[in-house]
Amino acid sequence: MARHLVPHRIAPVGPDSGRFFKEFTAVTRPDGRKASQLRPVSLTTGFMPNAEGSCLVGMGNTQVICTASVDDKVPPFLKGMNKGWVTAEYAMLPRSTNTRSPRENRSGPGGRSVEIQRLIGRSLRAVTRMDLLGERTVVLDCDVLQADGGTRTAAITGAWVALHMAFGRMLAAGVLATMPLEAMVSAVSVGVVGGAELLDLCYLEDSSADVDMNVVLTDAGAYIEVQGTAERTPYSREQLNRLLDLAATGAAELFERQRAAVAAA
Repeated sequence: MARHLVPHRIAPVGPDSGRFFKEFTAVTRPDGRKASQLRPVSLTTGFMPNAEGSCLVGMGNTQVICTASVDDKVPPFLKGMNKGWVTAEYAMLPRSTNTRSPRENRSGPGGRSVEIQRLIGRSLRAVTRMDLLGERTVVLDCDVLQADGGTRTAAITGAWVALHMAFGRMLAAGVLATMPLEAMVSAVSVGVVGGAELLDLCYLEDSSADVDMNVVLTDAGAYIEVQGTAERTPYSREQLNRLLDLAATGAAELFERQRAAVAAA
């Protein structure tokens, strides 16, 4: 495991000027990044032209195809209410990982996939006006082509782009009168590895992390979900604050990439 040298304080981020996150003068990460640096990000729109919206999202070596498909019906519990629904499905291709994983469609999704697809659905529903959709369902399919850590966070970031594209197409066709999205959503991982607070963990970092956390944010700085686990060593409230600030710096960059992607679509 890489050794981390003495940290120094850097300028505060977020509304609370008394909170800082740690930047390290010398951090040896597997891909040579700084502690507070995202992996290379790519958002390729229109990757699946048959879908109402699509985005191939890349976060370093992690690659996820996100598509948005519109269906003119809703789940039974919403029938007759003139409201829509947004849901998600998540799956990993057999060789998206170092060794082959069995396809889940033979016996249904496993527990991990169910948890992740529920997270994706919750994250996008939190910023969608269901009353503006009519009785329609948008299904977000997130399929992992290659996994190197952060597949769920990459999927959320790419799914927002795909959803925005689908709604844009519906607006252009006169199917919708108003854009149902009320905010942007992105997600990023943070964690503590060997004493260092790191942004956007790759698999090698994630698999050896003392603390592993996934943060889902809106562009207004509001939290949709925070999943934080002490894998080895419990973390303090102060460290939690620093990790949340670190996640916010990464999310800010992701929002810029999302804006550019939908503007160019």
